[in-house]
Amino acid sequence: MTEKTLTIEARVNVDVSPLAMLVQVASQYESSIHFRHGSKRVNAKSIMGMMTMNFDEGEVITIEADGKDEAQAIAALTAQLTNE
Repeated sequence: MTEKTLTIEARVNVDVSPLAMLVQVASQYESSIHFRHGSKRVNAKSIMGMMTMNFDEGEVITIEADGKDEAQAIAALTAQLTNE
């Protein structure tokens, strides 16, 4: 399992489209992928779960991935949430 903690630099809670893009990116990978913020942990491939996260710019979150393509999944999701 790999995890990465990062600060959100891109707005993702303005409407569903940015969240849908995150779900779409996560769904491209075989690995099990979750976002964690505080005590909340949701499946990154679930739009309904992701909508409960209410991400805001500047918040610190953790991406967890477990599987054969976990490093690639984390890199792709990090790119969506930051200016990396």
